[in-house]
Amino acid sequence: MRDLIILGTGVHAREMAEIVERVNSVEPSWRLLGYIAAPDGARHVGKVFNGHSVLGCADCVAEYPDAWFIPDNEFPASVDVPRERLATLIDPSCFVSRTASIGEGCVLYPNSFVGLRAVLRNRIFALSGSVVNHDDTLEDRVVLCSGVILAGGVHIEPDCYLGQGCMIRQNLRVGRGSLIGMGSVVVTDVPPHSVMAGNPARRLRDRNDKGR
Repeated sequence: MRDLIILGTGVHAREMAEIVERVNSVEPSWRLLGYIAAPDGARHVGKVFNGHSVLGCADCVAEYPDAWFIPDNEFPASVDVPRERLATLIDPSCFVSRTASIGEGCVLYPNSFVGLRAVLRNRIFALSGSVVNHDDTLEDRVVLCSGVILAGGVHIEPDCYLGQGCMIRQNLRVGRGSLIGMGSVVVTDVPPHSVMAGNPARRLRDRNDKGR
């Protein structure tokens, strides 16, 4: 079994500890050492969440040179974690096509679906019931909330956040850094850094507009 540390201390990190248990119940794979908190999480160090301790803050990653790491969806990408030490965590209830490609640092919650020739790059975080259909491409650091449905041939650029229960029509492209509101139905390409909402979804504003 390999040593594993979860990066993050929030609710999703604590749920990930249970996914590790579910994986191990099928095939013993990981020895979960605990959590590492984000740089602003010093108050959590030493606490126990869901049966596992918070070992330290982000600056202690180097103290575990032989461990693997798996980040939650809120752990800062700016924290230097060797890419070759990023694990991928897939709940045993997921369907993943044998032709799909999944990168480093990905998390797939229970009952997610990844179809034929789908490509998930690095640090994809997919909550329960997410559907990634055939020939979809998800670039780095994409978050899929519960119940997101991507039709076939969808391309999601980096750093997008897709809210709970939203749907993306086939063969569309969602631009980098966009936020799709919960329950939205996207039927056209989405420009980069857009905030989209509604059915059909319309662009509300630029996601980088800090004055809104």
